[in-house]
Amino acid sequence: MRFDVVTLFPGLVESVADYGVVARARERGLYSLHTWNPRDETNDPHRTVDDRPFGGGPGMLMKVQPLRDALARATAAAPRGALRVHLGPQGRPLTQRALARFAALPGLILLAGRYEGIDERLLEEFTDEEWSLGDFVLSGGEVAAMAVIDGVVRQLPGALGGCDSAAADSFSDGLLEGPQYTRPEEISGRRVPAVLRSGDHRAIAEWRRRQALGRTWLRRPDLLEGRALGPEDRRLLEQFIADWRAGSPDAAKREM
Repeated sequence: MRFDVVTLFPGLVESVADYGVVARARERGLYSLHTWNPRDETNDPHRTVDDRPFGGGPGMLMKVQPLRDALARATAAAPRGALRVHLGPQGRPLTQRALARFAALPGLILLAGRYEGIDERLLEEFTDEEWSLGDFVLSGGEVAAMAVIDGVVRQLPGALGGCDSAAADSFSDGLLEGPQYTRPEEISGRRVPAVLRSGDHRAIAEWRRRQALGRTWLRRPDLLEGRALGPEDRRLLEQFIADWRAGSPDAAKREM
């Protein structure tokens, strides 16, 4: 897969490929990352990429010409079928499902804006979709672009050590992931749940599913709204809720 990022801060975006899973995936040749700086497309001595907005108002807007030319170069270099995505606060909230769709594409062209925003004409003509990390504002789209790259790369076959690792992530099947534990078995009087030490793989799988359903019910009930649960999932969730209301230590207590 190929990523092309249009950004005023190429070094910031490129740093995402220097660490962890994303770095190892690049070493394995699973993707390539390329950056395009709109300042390289300017025609004035000051390499100006912004100007005052029509109608007045605070801040500056990114100009069309430098972004248009940078996007044109990125599009020409990208594989056919690459999607052009603007990362900004007015976009749809990014989801695991969106990342999985991106991972199936041959390439992504990510536009990371700065300043007060981008001339709307550029967005209308030269981008396909707009996505946001959430209902908050960042100084620019670089952090969002890095999040997209990280989230997509871990979906690529061979990127993670375990073949099931990505499938078990929170949100992969629309639920939060249940609690996880490692050694030692006891810390400050808190023990790892007995079922996880039992060696009974069927019981462990059922416990994990119950915890995933219950944790989603506690912390992100919106993810369950409109979701049609099968009989077994309904049974597990009802069991979790009953345990939680009874104060069972097997049910997660912390609400967010």
